[in-house]
This record gives sequence, C-alpha cells and structure tokens, in this order.
Amino acid sequence: MNTTTQTLRVVAIGGGTGLSTLLRGLCSHVLVPGQIASEAGHIGDLAAVVTVTDDGGSSGRLRKDFNMLPPGDLRNCMVALAEEGDLLARLFAHRFRAGEGLKGHNFGNLFVTALTEITGDFGLAIQLASKILATRGKIYPVTTANATLVARMEDGSMVRGETNITASKLRIEELMLDPPDARPLPETLEAIAQADLITIGPGSLYTSIITNLLVQGMPVALEQARGIRVYVCNLMSQANESLGLSAADHIQRIYDHTGAPIFDYALVNTAPFSGDTLARYAAENAAPIVADIERIEAMGIRCIAGDFASEGNVVRHDAARVTDALLALALSGLNSRE
Repeated sequence: MNTTTQTLRVVAIGGGTGLSTLLRGLCSHVLVPGQIASEAGHIGDLAAVVTVTDDGGSSGRLRKDFNMLPPGDLRNCMVALAEEGDLLARLFAHRFRAGEGLKGHNFGNLFVTALTEITGDFGLAIQLASKILATRGKIYPVTTANATLVARMEDGSMVRGETNITASKLRIEELMLDPPDARPLPETLEAIAQADLITIGPGSLYTSIITNLLVQGMPVALEQARGIRVYVCNLMSQANESLGLSAADHIQRIYDHTGAPIFDYALVNTAPFSGDTLARYAAENAAPIVADIERIEAMGIRCIAGDFASEGNVVRHDAARVTDALLALALSGLNSRE
C-alpha cells in the first residue's frame, strides 16, 4: 500500500491541558466523512483515554453532589476535538461568572451531568455529548469506577484526593487508586490493541499520566500493544509532581508504577527557552525538564528530539510540530511492517 492512501489508528492517553493541546493537533489530521486520504498522515480513527480522578473546581462539586465521575477533563477533550470556533464548542467551554450555585460551573460539565442522570450511564453520556459536538474522535474515561487518588509522600504520610495531593508541599513517592481494582472500558482495551500509534502525555506526571496507568489492565494492554508507543515528555517541572526530575526520571517513575516497559519512543524538547520565560517559571519554582537523551536510550527507548515548544504566557507544546513528528513516526512504523 502506498503511504499516500494510508490512514492511522491513534490512541492518546492523559489528562489536563496537555492532552487537550495534543488532541487539537491530532484532530486536524482526522479524516471527515466523504474525505479521501490523499496525503500522508491522515488519521482514520482517533480515541482519547482520559483520567477521571479530579476532585476540585466545577468537576469536584458535581462529583460530590451527584456521586458521579468528574467530567472536566473529558469535556476539555470534547472541545479540543470539535470544530474550532463552533458555537456549540464555545458553549461547552463556557464557565458561569455569576449566579448562586452556578458561579464557577462549566456549561459542558452541567450538560454531561444532565445526560448522566437521564441515561444512568456516565460513559454513554460522554459518547452522546461527543456526538452532539460532532467530535473528530472517540473519548473514553479511563475507568467508570468512582476511584480516588491516594499518594504516599516522601515522609511516609498518606494524602487522599487529587486536590490535596496537588496542594501538598511534599514530594510524591507512590500513587495508588482506591479502590485498587478499577477496570478500563472494553472499548479502551480494543482501541489500544488496534492502534498504530499510542501516545502517553504530556501532562502532570502523577495526576494526569500515572493515574491512568493504575487502572487494572492498562499496563498489560500497553505492554502487549502492536502499535508504536510514544511518551510525550513535559516541557517544565511541576512543584511536588516532578521538581528536579529529568526526562529519564519521569519515565522511570512511570515504569515504577506500571511494572513493565511501555514506551518505544520518547518525544523530548531540546530547544532553549527565552530568558523571560525562564525567569517567570523560576519565580514559581519551575524549570525546563532536562532532556537526558543518553539515559533514556539506555532504557531501550529511542528519542525524538527537537523544538516542540510554544512560548507565551504559559509554555505549551506546539501541537502542529508535535503531531507532525508523531504521525511521521507512525507511518514509518506501518511501512516497516509491510
């Protein structure tokens, strides 16, 4: 088969703004109905697997009031996979600025909550909301179990709940789920098994990445996956989640929790940041993550190094450059299997 007619199956795993940023890049390569795959790098099937342990903000309030999973990260993914500028997407992203009981809530979160009450099924509510937004991809919560994050900190103390863990000044040593037997959706495992490309990250090391890998069956599914597995490394360190950790350290922490090697490649930024950016992040006790490529490759992981950052008020990955690198890698993997 010629690469100009190939389409890819892609699974992106994570949470927070990191996953949403990556999905915006991947979304632009997804085939729409009636479109022919006339150029390399088209995605025929895209699935996002999203963390569901948030217990703060609008999501946390809804989780407590309605005894449901937090919709926030999933809603962000819906908006990322919807037509940019679409009125419905803007509506789903809208946060109420006033109103007793409404202030601080996000419309998309409320919409998913209503669908969950109507259908009695959170997973189905996500699929129906995605259909209304005509998202260019499927969105799956990593589990439908109402699980809580628990962290063992460097002093041996146990901290319960994502918000409390993030707020702690202590370094995280180990992350756990309660209950520990949370399972993924069968659709998630099937998507991973069929994928040509699987991405994990970027995102907060523990609360956006490792939390997904604590779900029973996820490490084994990733270890056995036939597709290319890529860790998209963060750009900047984060207080108690990754302070002082290099790119290789991030991977080692992930492996400590999965108990198995799950990456073929690591995409790492090696471009320098401006002095203004460095000073701004230093004021928040954050710094660029060191790309210790030799250590990563000594772990049996090949590196894709380059300029993958976009500098603004907040440093983000450049979605277009990251996506181009990932899809080129996936296509080379397809070609090598033929």
